[in-house]
Amino acid sequence: MSVFAHLVESLADLLTPLFHASAAAAAIVLFTALVRLLVHPLSRAAARGRRAQAALQPRIAGLREKHAADPERLQRAVLELHAEEKVSPLAGCLPSLLQMPAFFLLYHLFSGTTIGGGSNALLDHRLFAAPLGGRWADALSDGGVFGPAGLVYLGLFAVVAAVAAANYRRARRTTAGQPVPVAGGDQVPGLAAVTRVTPFLSFFTLVTVAVVPLAAALYIVTSTAWSAAEQTLLYR
Repeated sequence: MSVFAHLVESLADLLTPLFHASAAAAAIVLFTALVRLLVHPLSRAAARGRRAQAALQPRIAGLREKHAADPERLQRAVLELHAEEKVSPLAGCLPSLLQMPAFFLLYHLFSGTTIGGGSNALLDHRLFAAPLGGRWADALSDGGVFGPAGLVYLGLFAVVAAVAAANYRRARRTTAGQPVPVAGGDQVPGLAAVTRVTPFLSFFTLVTVAVVPLAAALYIVTSTAWSAAEQTLLYR
């Protein structure tokens, strides 16, 4: 943890001439961008996997008609098709999973008052008027929704809402072009329910941003905005 804290402090020192008191916040944004650059090759591979998955849908629909009376045989046939074509039904999960450690590091780093037995100096850093270790509830109790810190959160919520709306429209277009899995015929158990919920997932980010420390919220906002831009480029 102390090594990671030193990395954030070093990036903040590097960015201080440009961002002054908000240098640590800028360092978190830069760190997030570096993480996303590292996983970008996996995101490109996931995009290819999703396109391959979409290309299999007509054949999967044919299997559903052929084995409509035998759900177990249908599931085996669908899994065999994926194995034959070397397509994973869970394409796209790995990039998201690899980003989770970075998020949890930031969450814990800005949630504790001490690092390595000493005081956590990172908690003194701010994004404009909002402390990076604070939460939206703290901003509401110190000036309200339209107070100095509250306005910072309103700006983050606006960015997240815009990205979520764009993701929702794209997810709806994607799922609309795919056949709805019939009962007992999911490629993976529960896939039909996941498909229905997926277009709405981005909106849950608003809740996360509201309850985690501002530093972790910055990571989420930057990462989701990056994802929206990346998905637009990869799936155009």
